[in-house]
Amino acid sequence: MSDRTVAVLAGGLSHEREVSLHSGRRLAQALRGVGVDVVEWDVDASLVSRLQTEQPDAAIVALHGGEGENGSVQAVLDLLRVPFVGTPARACRQVWDKPTAKAELAAAGIDTPEWVALPHSTFRALGAPAVLDAMVARLGLPMMLKPDQGGSALGAQLVTEVGDLPAAMVSCLAYGDTVLAERFVDGTEVAVSVIEDGGVPHALPPVEIHPASGVYDYVARYTPGATTFHCPARLDPSVITRLTETAVTAHRLLGLRDVSRMDAIVDGAGRVQVLELNVSPGLTDTSLLPLAARTAGRDLGSIYAGLVEWAIDRVSRETS
Repeated sequence: MSDRTVAVLAGGLSHEREVSLHSGRRLAQALRGVGVDVVEWDVDASLVSRLQTEQPDAAIVALHGGEGENGSVQAVLDLLRVPFVGTPARACRQVWDKPTAKAELAAAGIDTPEWVALPHSTFRALGAPAVLDAMVARLGLPMMLKPDQGGSALGAQLVTEVGDLPAAMVSCLAYGDTVLAERFVDGTEVAVSVIEDGGVPHALPPVEIHPASGVYDYVARYTPGATTFHCPARLDPSVITRLTETAVTAHRLLGLRDVSRMDAIVDGAGRVQVLELNVSPGLTDTSLLPLAARTAGRDLGSIYAGLVEWAIDRVSRETS
């Protein structure tokens, strides 16, 4: 692929900027390791003009949060007919909104923890104490709170006491205007990455996650040594099969493309409870997709180089 120039898009201005920069650097290094000519672009207001003047053969969206996952950058790439690795804009928008994605999963018979999503205005208009009491009565404690949009577990809170709810709500709302309150599921946290080969999605080995703090939050995700991982997950083979099948089914159901990651909990009965889907999985030193790829004996650079070729062919077929 030495005759191809691939732009790795990272950085941006979201809360997840630093994580994205780390993902972009690691991906660029992996691609160069398999002979790909890579340019690394920190996404800003110059993106459109750079795409038009420098005209890379393809782009890879390694942005986390904001425009990188809500479909905005993907829509611009489509407008300019730049082949890119990643999910189309419309599906990005759906997955970016966690309650919408959960509703789609539930409607298809895929288990996901019971939830309610409420905007900040609801608590102001109807009285926060009454609404919080209703949430506890319906979902119970412990309860997970998270912004309805966003990634890297920013703003996510595990609430075990009623008295901690108001402060947790304030912390959560710092990252968005709507709170997703979710019934807490006790079990084994697992992530399953999906990679497409020639447009056909295949699941990589599931990664079992054990944060020392008990909660896989931002610190546990990106602090070396803060979380113990086991890949493949130490689960019954039948559960592993359910996990991989569910990940591929969710990938297809939500219209994801090229690469994705499913975050889930396996409860005590062995049931897979899907928490959310990610269209731009992290690629840092503590991220889960690279670990799963290594376990499967696959090289990260080769995976993405293959996805680049498929993206270029895809646009060529669409415009021919």
